[in-house]
Amino acid sequence: MKKDIEISGIVCHFKSSAAIPRIYRLKFHRDIFVDMEKIRKYIDVQQRLQKEKMEDAKAQGKDIEAEETGSFLPLEALEMFENIAYLMNKHGDPSQPDNIDEWLDQFDMFDIYKIFPEILGMWAIETEQMSQAKKKIAK
Repeated sequence: MKKDIEISGIVCHFKSSAAIPRIYRLKFHRDIFVDMEKIRKYIDVQQRLQKEKMEDAKAQGKDIEAEETGSFLPLEALEMFENIAYLMNKHGDPSQPDNIDEWLDQFDMFDIYKIFPEILGMWAIETEQMSQAKKKIAK
């Protein structure tokens, strides 16, 4: 699956395929399935806490924006996200730098909460397609 995602005003070409788990394992010595699930859980917890803070503020008669509630993701989760985003962008656009630090340097600070759901959606579609293929073979 291919998808263009804008990061800091730059259109990035992302690609997810059956090769991604292998490339990720070879490049980062980690399991992408485990890492994606960890990041998803961290973000779910953060979004739940943010919602609770906004509800508490509303109950106290305060009107706050989501950005004002603050958010925190562990460094490990941010690094996993950067690795996955970099790899999927490099897979979709081989002209991207070979070094993740050089890749990150081309962007201003960007919001993980806006970009990660798109990458997670791509990943979900890709893994669903892999699961369906296995089920068809079994029949």
